[in-house]
Amino acid sequence: PESATYDGDYRFNDKLSDLSDKAEHAKYDSLRSFLLSLQSVDESSLKGQDKLTYTLFKEQLEETIEGQKFNWHYMPLTQQDGIHIYFPQLIESHPFKSINDYHTYVQRLKLFAVQVNQVIENMNLGIKAKLVSPAFSIKQILAQITPFISQDIDSLPFSIPLKSLDGFVNKQDQIIIKDLIIQALKNYTIPAYKKLYAYLETEYLPHARNTDGIYSLPDGKERYAYAIKQQTTTTLYPDEIYALGLKEVQRITALMEEVKNELNFTGDLAAFNSYLLQNAAFKYTDKDSMLKDYREILSKVDKQLIHLFGRLPKAKYALKEMENYRAASAPQAYYYSAPLDRSRPGYFYVNTYDLASRPKHTMTALALHEAVPGHHLQISLAQELSDMPWVRTQMGYNAFVEGWALYAESLGFEMNMYTDTIQKYGSLTFEMWRACRLVVDAGIHTGKMTREQGVQFMMKHTGNSELDTRSEIDRYIVWPGQALAYKIGQLAIIALRKEAQDTLGTQFSLSDFHDAVLENGAIPLHVLQQHMHQWMKAQKNN
Repeated sequence: PESATYDGDYRFNDKLSDLSDKAEHAKYDSLRSFLLSLQSVDESSLKGQDKLTYTLFKEQLEETIEGQKFNWHYMPLTQQDGIHIYFPQLIESHPFKSINDYHTYVQRLKLFAVQVNQVIENMNLGIKAKLVSPAFSIKQILAQITPFISQDIDSLPFSIPLKSLDGFVNKQDQIIIKDLIIQALKNYTIPAYKKLYAYLETEYLPHARNTDGIYSLPDGKERYAYAIKQQTTTTLYPDEIYALGLKEVQRITALMEEVKNELNFTGDLAAFNSYLLQNAAFKYTDKDSMLKDYREILSKVDKQLIHLFGRLPKAKYALKEMENYRAASAPQAYYYSAPLDRSRPGYFYVNTYDLASRPKHTMTALALHEAVPGHHLQISLAQELSDMPWVRTQMGYNAFVEGWALYAESLGFEMNMYTDTIQKYGSLTFEMWRACRLVVDAGIHTGKMTREQGVQFMMKHTGNSELDTRSEIDRYIVWPGQALAYKIGQLAIIALRKEAQDTLGTQFSLSDFHDAVLENGAIPLHVLQQHMHQWMKAQKNN
């Protein structure tokens, strides 16, 4: 229901997802039914995009069904995601244009208590199965919940929709609606948050694990192998990923040394990184200035896109400040795609919490990654594939999506976005950050590294602030394998671009190459490789 609302389908606006264990099993039964139906189709009769859709849908169903045995829903909350974070965000997509919209919103405020009960039941199953979250994550979740049980109702995000009542609701109805929302918050939503807090603190935390890597779970090794396959669309082994990360760290270090020397800095990289983090000239003192500078960067990028792409998305995007209730444990930025009905833009969320920890020198790379030509451009184009079935427009293979966004950072050189040498250095620190992810993700989740060793490794090589680094490491721990997708996907796209340039010579067009990479939406890396080889052959023949 929440996803339907997000996409502009308002038929289920009075409902929330059933998160129960029973519903989870029913979901997989549904997927198995889809797979049976799919197998009744004669694959040999399909051609072109129909054949590719069949293959991708079948592989995705099979892979998802394979993951049922891991019972991920037994660990449903992290400091990065879960109902405690997602539920307040509902006001961003739930419409408030009619009296009925407010009544359906009241229903959802009441149903949150049902979701909390379901999540608690699932976590109790996790305790019995010894599938529990790390203790540090639970402590951060408790801090995230605290404002919802300690602040006045008027200060909570759930009360924001009340400010929109004046425009179309008469005074009497305003009084009724306001009372309904306040009563729902008092009697259902806030007590549910209190119940969740008490459960996590007194019942769950004593069972939470003090080892961070996924290796420490009963099926840890197999679980991590599955996460790698799902996130990277490859069958790479953890040791291979770890070694690749170290190799990339070495390569990027040499490039960072060159740029540092361009700036006539006489100390080593560690000293230069420290200089960038501590120098007041590279810090903001007010968030409005930061947001203004981001808008200027994006305005420059927007003007350059026509030189690198033949096809641009119709969907618009906007810069948005990250909400206070999730900012402390969140990374520097997020991208949330535009709904399918295009009733609002995609959002490039920027974290303004603790401004002193938000480096200026990486802003250009971050904007290129999260907005254009990164996530917004790629995801919007995929959504706008009008000749594709809905399922193809929704596929989100992380290795492709995040690989493209990291590759997009490097396009700043083609768009003259890195004429400022400090921003150029910032782009390298961002690439270094993604290379380090290969090392620390594979290291922590196989037991080679502790959480603290991961932090120190990242601090040594990336130059990121300690706040950012700790937030990032904690994210990798609760999202095993997700951090691997970026570098592995980027390297695959870079290799294909070089191959295309070598194969086509003077016939090579960067704009055509980009359009070809993106024309099928997000696809697994091995499928992308096959597609681009066919494209190169066709270009050469032409």
